Amino acid sequence: MKKLNLIIYYFVVFAVSLSGQTKPDALVEYRAGNYSTAEAICRSEIDADKQNIDAYVVLCWSLVKLGQFDEARSFAETALAMNPYDVRLIEIMGEISYYQGRNNAALKYFQEYISLAPEGQRIDMAYYYTGEIYIRLGRFRYADIALSTALHYLPGNALWHSRLAYARENSGEFQDAAAAYEKALALDPQLADAKRGLDRTRAALGAL
Repeated sequence: MKKLNLIIYYFVVFAVSLSGQTKPDALVEYRAGNYSTAEAICRSEIDADKQNIDAYVVLCWSLVKLGQFDEARSFAETALAMNPYDVRLIEIMGEISYYQGRNNAALKYFQEYISLAPEGQRIDMAYYYTGEIYIRLGRFRYADIALSTALHYLPGNALWHSRLAYARENSGEFQDAAAAYEKALALDPQLADAKRGLDRTRAALGAL
């Protein structure tokens, strides 16, 4: 994978050097799902300008999508040292910490992001990850609040409804859990976890 990324990197550097060609746009490539290409463009831009915060941001997003969390963390920390209040970097550090299992650090970053950017571009993700961390920690009522807030911003996400239901199920709120599982299945009838969860909560309600 690293060899492939290196090949893409040198290809992008070569393409940028050709006069008359449009400069590659890392964000466009990232949004198109071309994460390795976006990574290579960003590395080229950082080589040309070590202070290019936008390039660091898209590079970190791309590295997270590629599962390269240690490298993403290294670049994010470098960029944060230059601009400690860039909310994009704060949020991505939360994601990186989440995937590395550093729950307390992730919560700190997400809470900081929510405080600094309450209507930020990734506010839905910040609340979603916060909810998932609280599930990990067994704090299911806190998870309910965070996931409910995430769904306020993105109500059509079936997986998030299922995770909200799971949090409610584990806090003993079986009626509300069943309703959330039903909502998840209305959005995605093939969601296996929601099907199993709905069966469990209906069984629990029947036993009451």
